[in-house]
Amino acid sequence: MATDELPLFKPTTQAVLRGPAPQGWPLLRLGFRPFYLGAAAYAGLALPLWLALLLGYVQIDMPVPPLLWHAHEMLYGFAVAVIVGFLLTAGKAWTGLATPRGASLGLLAGLWLAARIAAIAAPYPVYAALDLLLLPAVAVVLTTLLLRAGNRRNLPLAGILALLALANLGFHLAVMGVVDLPPLRALHAALALIVMIECVIAGRVIPGFTMGATPGLRLAPRPRVDAAALALTALGLAGWVLGAPAWMAGPLLAAAALAHTLRLLSWKPWLTRHRPILWILHAAYAWLPLGLALLAAAQTGWIPVTAGIHALAVGATGGLIIGMVTRTARGHTGRQLQVGRAEIAAYALVLAAAVLRVLMPLVAPQWLVTWLLTAALAWSAAFAIYLLIYTPWLMTTRADGKDG
Repeated sequence: MATDELPLFKPTTQAVLRGPAPQGWPLLRLGFRPFYLGAAAYAGLALPLWLALLLGYVQIDMPVPPLLWHAHEMLYGFAVAVIVGFLLTAGKAWTGLATPRGASLGLLAGLWLAARIAAIAAPYPVYAALDLLLLPAVAVVLTTLLLRAGNRRNLPLAGILALLALANLGFHLAVMGVVDLPPLRALHAALALIVMIECVIAGRVIPGFTMGATPGLRLAPRPRVDAAALALTALGLAGWVLGAPAWMAGPLLAAAALAHTLRLLSWKPWLTRHRPILWILHAAYAWLPLGLALLAAAQTGWIPVTAGIHALAVGATGGLIIGMVTRTARGHTGRQLQVGRAEIAAYALVLAAAVLRVLMPLVAPQWLVTWLLTAALAWSAAFAIYLLIYTPWLMTTRADGKDG
């Protein structure tokens, strides 16, 4: 195991790490395999389709308005798939207990895929019903594993999954007119919950990775800064989602941005400049305080709220995802935790997509369509690179012959 292997995946029990010989189709041996593959493919396809719909190049009679489809699917189709794959993989290491594999994992992945197809091809109630099944199922699986293993530290993550499922229910009920709720507000709540997951996970893995890859480095824990960052982010995002007055939500979001900046600086990101598999995580995390600051500015009306939303969704979420799906896939397919030029290009393309989507429209809004098209091209190219490299690895047995 490399010295900077993922500490989240360190077992918390006395379970034997070396399991039985590999069995079954490799794609369905561990959760990251089908969900990372599906998420990457969907990321590369959904965004160009959205722009084609927006610009009138493609006409599809969809059961949901294209804008809502785009916003919902980038959260619940793309980001949630990565989160589910990550947690189903981490859950095994956290508890030493088996997570879904084989037919049961295939069923979960099939539910995710069926919902993505239904979003375009099925009546809305069918789409909603399929889309609402995955997260509660995964939340139950994860909660059961954590309780059986006595691992209460990670129970809040299962709770956030349940809240994500509740936000998804609110979205679908709003679209169908069952509840008087703006559908976008439910999606803003989902984005806020995903950001909270990122704050928790990044706060564990990024400093650990950095110390593991830097001989002699010891990063002193800063629990007060961590607690302040999490609390202020939760309060600020809740205020934004719930429509709190600008004088209340704005300062909370600005304070959260400052707390995350201090948190990031305490991890000494400049030391990772020669390790791309590390600097992508630091660079992506930097978009989190930037996004919060942009949301704070939007409360005053200085800039559109979409700048903050896309800083969090493209820069922070997209950047952390491309960093984690390369790193964890390498580790869990028995390969070295070192990336090549193609993967570095994928990192750069995701970060470029964030700049093009978030910052350039603020500088030159008259060229918005150009920025949208180039951002989408960069984003899709990044995940095409990932698929080209990682699809064979995700569909075959680990390089070291182990199960998983």
